[in-house]
Amino acid sequence: MGAQDILAAINKDALKTDLPHMDVGDTINVHCRIVEGEKERIQVFTGTLIARKGGGINEMITVRRIVDGQGVERIFPLHSPRISQYEVVRRADARRAKLYFLRDRTGKKARLRDRRRGLKHVENLPTVQP
Repeated sequence: MGAQDILAAINKDALKTDLPHMDVGDTINVHCRIVEGEKERIQVFTGTLIARKGGGINEMITVRRIVDGQGVERIFPLHSPRISQYEVVRRADARRAKLYFLRDRTGKKARLRDRRRGLKHVENLPTVQP
């Protein structure tokens, strides 16, 4: 067994198995565990998934939202134990792998188009009902 196989076996235990299907462009809720002193609480960060990078245990996602007219981006490790849950709120049709062009847009220009009915591979994937 090589070193690469040993690392893969160790990392396999830390991978999350309950991740929903998330694509770039989707609006998601990220439930973060926040520790303040001895207390722990869950804080929800809602935004548009604009980038995914890495693979396996090192996979990261970038989520962007607008707060008081300012763009806020947070980068989350996908398999972090500090993240309790991911929820897909809305699916959007993105034709790029990275949506960094949304940083330059404001208002209605920053909206993404909803997925169309013809996309059979995402028809039955669950989303959170508002």
